[in-house]
Amino acid sequence: MPEGHTLHRLASALDGAFAGRALRVSSPQGRFAESAALLDGRVLEGAESWGKHLWLRFEPEDLVHVHLGLYGRFDVTRDAASVPAPVGQVRLRLVGSGSGGDRASYADLRGATACELQTPEQRTALVARLGPDPLREDADPDLAWHRISRSRAPIAGLLMDQSVVAGIGNVYRAELLYRHRVDPLRAGTTLRRGRWTAMWEDLVELMHDGVRDGVIRTVRPEHLTDAERLDGARVSYVYRRTGEPCRVCGSRVRARDLQGRNLYWCVRCQPRFRSRALQ
Repeated sequence: MPEGHTLHRLASALDGAFAGRALRVSSPQGRFAESAALLDGRVLEGAESWGKHLWLRFEPEDLVHVHLGLYGRFDVTRDAASVPAPVGQVRLRLVGSGSGGDRASYADLRGATACELQTPEQRTALVARLGPDPLREDADPDLAWHRISRSRAPIAGLLMDQSVVAGIGNVYRAELLYRHRVDPLRAGTTLRRGRWTAMWEDLVELMHDGVRDGVIRTVRPEHLTDAERLDGARVSYVYRRTGEPCRVCGSRVRARDLQGRNLYWCVRCQPRFRSRALQ
């Protein structure tokens, strides 16, 4: 499932392509046809995301709420010479003028878990159920701390709970806990406030890097191989490295199921109740 940085990049791409323009809105697949007809010809004011949720704001006050889920894609193409016929199950298509008079921009949504028309009140109610998003300027880490510090659930599970922190997925979860040497099965109540503050600040930086680069980068330069430095592809400390040697201590990376998702960690670097961050 796309993590929060992907949705923020998508909101930015949609803004750049369509904000302030009257759009042709359609549903080639048909599942969003009635709502698309209501929006057709209206001006898109902008797009925003909160965690893994995306909203398109149309004048005067209608919102399209999108959640990509596991398999959704929202592809944006700017300044195309022509708009091709839809391919596959396109739930929502947006078409607007490009930067030149003979160019056009378009976006196709496929496979989303949710694509629905919402009122501002419905958006407010949904956001009220979400935790702070590290990529938003209005994020309050104290709200997340309030929930974490009062829960005996494993910190790894709490980080994936979108009502605690919005936007974290399996990659950021595993890598953040490793970078701060936190045992993923440690109860939230045992985490100290100072450690959470350091984790939050690190998460904000990592996710902003993800927005900028379009890829999750969590491994510090000194822990990369020469080939990895040159390649620039995504690499990780523990995520999807089951059985491989830890980059720092050489122990084998472990994995187990937690709440239906794979959890990765190093038992030597992340011993129970130890949380000294990597230097």
